[in-house]
Formats: sequence, C-alpha cells, structure tokens
Amino acid sequence: MMAHTPQEHQHSAAVEEAARWLADEQEPPRPIVPVLRSRFGLSALEATEAAAMADSFRPHRRAQV
Repeated sequence: MMAHTPQEHQHSAAVEEAARWLADEQEPPRPIVPVLRSRFGLSALEATEAAAMADSFRPHRRAQV
C-alpha cells in the first residue's frame, strides 16, 4: 500500500523551499511575493508565508557562515 502525501504537506514543502532560498539571498528581490509565486509556483498566501518564514531562518543562516 502506497502512502499518500497530503496536498497541504506538498505545499508546505514548497513554502519551506522558497523560504530557505529567500533567506540565503544577499539582496532579496522586490517585490518578493510575485517573485516567489513565479519561481516556486506558490499562491499569494503561500508566498507571504514563505517570506515570513525566511525571516525566521535568517539569524540561523548567518550564524552558520
């Protein structure tokens, strides 16, 4: 029996991927929501979530450098 990944988990993986990409950007593009939507195929809400999540990743990312 194959396990089915719920759609909301697939989306949250894309949101997290977008957030990590954004957190790594030295000069984040502006406006960010359209860029995240087009680059990662996110909805406006998901792009907003990714932008907020990226902020939480940044301090941790800087500490690793």
